[in-house]
Amino acid sequence: MSNPTSPLPSDSPPDLVLQGTSLSLHPSAVDTGTRGERELLEPFTRFRTAPLTALQEFGQHVNGTGWRSYDKIIGKEIFYPGFSENMIRMVMAQPKLNRKISDLAGKRMEVELQEGRLGPIGLEGEEAGWRSKRARRKEELEGQLAGVAEKWVGEMICKMESKYFIRGAYYLATQLLTRAYHQGIHVNSEEVLQLRRVADEAAKKGQSILFLPCHRSHVDYVSLQLICYRLGLALPTVVAGDNLNFPVVGAFLQHAGAMWIRRSFGNDQLYITLVQSYIDTLLQNGHNLECFIEGGRSRTGKLLQPKFGFLSFVLDSVMSGSVQDCLIVPVSTQYDKVIEVDSYVSELLGQPKKSESLSSFLSASNVLSLKLGRVDMRFHEPWSLRDFVTTQRSRLVQQPDVSTHSEDAAFRRRLLTTLGFRVLKEINDVSVVMPTALVGTVLLTLRGRGVGKRELVRRVNWLSNRVREKGGRLAHFSTLNAETVVDRALDVLGPKLVGRVEGLPEETVFAEDRFQLSFYRNMTIHLFISQALVCAAVYTKVKAGGGEDAQHISYTELREYVLFLSHLFRAEFIFDTRPLDENIAETLMGLEADQVLQTTFKDGKVDTITLHPAERSIGRENFDFYCFLIWPFIEAAWLGAVSLFMLSTPRAAKHAGASAWLPLPAVQDRAQLLGKTLFHQGDLSYFEAVNKEALKNAYTRQEEEKTIIVRREKDGDAKTPPKVSLAREWQPKRDGEGKLVAEGKLWDFCERIGQGRLEGKSRRDSGAVVKRVLELTDLVAAELWMPGDTTISGKKGRKKSGAAIPARL
Repeated sequence: MSNPTSPLPSDSPPDLVLQGTSLSLHPSAVDTGTRGERELLEPFTRFRTAPLTALQEFGQHVNGTGWRSYDKIIGKEIFYPGFSENMIRMVMAQPKLNRKISDLAGKRMEVELQEGRLGPIGLEGEEAGWRSKRARRKEELEGQLAGVAEKWVGEMICKMESKYFIRGAYYLATQLLTRAYHQGIHVNSEEVLQLRRVADEAAKKGQSILFLPCHRSHVDYVSLQLICYRLGLALPTVVAGDNLNFPVVGAFLQHAGAMWIRRSFGNDQLYITLVQSYIDTLLQNGHNLECFIEGGRSRTGKLLQPKFGFLSFVLDSVMSGSVQDCLIVPVSTQYDKVIEVDSYVSELLGQPKKSESLSSFLSASNVLSLKLGRVDMRFHEPWSLRDFVTTQRSRLVQQPDVSTHSEDAAFRRRLLTTLGFRVLKEINDVSVVMPTALVGTVLLTLRGRGVGKRELVRRVNWLSNRVREKGGRLAHFSTLNAETVVDRALDVLGPKLVGRVEGLPEETVFAEDRFQLSFYRNMTIHLFISQALVCAAVYTKVKAGGGEDAQHISYTELREYVLFLSHLFRAEFIFDTRPLDENIAETLMGLEADQVLQTTFKDGKVDTITLHPAERSIGRENFDFYCFLIWPFIEAAWLGAVSLFMLSTPRAAKHAGASAWLPLPAVQDRAQLLGKTLFHQGDLSYFEAVNKEALKNAYTRQEEEKTIIVRREKDGDAKTPPKVSLAREWQPKRDGEGKLVAEGKLWDFCERIGQGRLEGKSRRDSGAVVKRVLELTDLVAAELWMPGDTTISGKKGRKKSGAAIPARL
């Protein structure tokens, strides 16, 4: 058993110390102060406590004293008068953009020619007078399009104009950030020193660095900019959605490095070409870039699937020859506590996302006085995008019937997919597990309503060792012992997330807000997804009960269920790219070494798998840990599958001539209401299973599998919601009374998922439960088929889904 007074294990190198403009290494153990380690950004003096000192520090930044001058940076020169005008001029001179303007003007000319506005068609129209008019009209159209393009460029580009501004901005941002994250921003010394060396080499070659961070908070933008500034690296141009370009704040961000792009381009060919031309210009001139690989912020704590829009622009720049090369740097940003988690939970429970505004920004600034722990940023080893393309082409060229021509759409899609998932994998590889993630994971993977302090520390130690065995990284705890680290984590999480029971012989804590804590648990799940799937497969036998002999699962059955779950969750997790059997073999070997599972062999191959006797003797605590990680996702998938019964047209709706196509957003809203009802009635174990993102992923998967058919407007109104219908072969049966019957392909699919669901004292699968669930599904769906006729409350009139359902448990 681990000693709670001993330091938590850590393989981290020495901390980074920045003194003036020099970088050096400093062993944490030498520091005997209360903090035990040095953070990258030291907090500045507060004006209230020492106004003269605070003003002096501010003056040093604005005037650029010492390292604060930001004069001798590594990379392309930025922050000088005329930067914006120079950038606009270079973008507007791009041949690609001018060709598109000429092409669009020509297409408009064709329309006007057909309308007879530019003279007759044929020989008569070739007279000098008509030709001259057409030339003037084309020049006029090109001028108009160029004017629009120049206006859009001015609105889009970052405006790095003033060193005085960026010095002051650095001071202000550091003040705010170090107040909220009072333990500072931490980096890995070896990674940062390597990054500076690579940046120096890239600057000499005129190459850009493309930072690709994960995205969990708006603080992500600020953290990387501050680190680059403090390390003397040229700040990257940050790709940001124009929803953040609201008064005051938008202008501030744009002058600090943000470029604005639309959330959706539609089919606007001029705008698409304009973005590509701007990216070409930045890369051709060696400017660094930053783009969030997931697109939007993760509301669940785990990595989202990659978004390929911006990556496709960068890839086009390299593959077209506009740019020789670009260096890719995957970046992981981890937080002890994320500022926006509370709003994430509200959004996941179905409340609409609030639009960004100055008032929301100012109200959010109240959290900056909280003590949210620390931020840890890690950088993967940089690599060449050109080399990546060359390697992928050489691999694919060996495969028959595979085109590797740069213009081949299938080849580009494959390149983009491989690129995106490689970046996500490397982000996971360098990510550190924070103390709050350790504590949150342990609290959500224990049976019972609470846990004693000593047991919590013991399980945190156990989890820390498992993280290291899986090749994961722990945040650098220096010389702090496990109990102190747990105390720090509990203080940062606070009483709203972790409750304490007073008046007991031993300090006892419990998960107060399980939904919010799941965000921090999801920061560790990528390390254990293989173990979780294997244990879930074994659980299908353990759940069935009987003696120990009855709880063996054959390798074939285990493999089939693991494969089934892997397909089910392909939009949820980043899976190992190795062959399935190889991955299962390694996972089983590790679980057997940890005495969690036991295997038997036949003819030199794994035959059966069951719980290890040692695991049974300790009450399945480690086996349950892995199951607890995956059970909420199995619940969500089951809910998504059961909600598809709502797409079965009721007899009354058929008689009324109702269409078999329903608005997809409305169906998903009712699916969420169904989940909330099932949870409060005891038929769903996890409230987080009703989250909107999980349901959207479930419906996306069913569309890919052709279980449902989704019909979208191609060129119509973008606000018109897509319609959904259940495929004919998946339609469930109804009995003589018109009630849903638990038979058929759809119900078999629900049952297959349900085999791995948690079954506890409060919920047992039975015929009565099945009947109740299906009747409830029909009841919730009634509003979709006959609006205003019946709702969940049985009253007339439409009612917002989930209005009476509490958002916190």
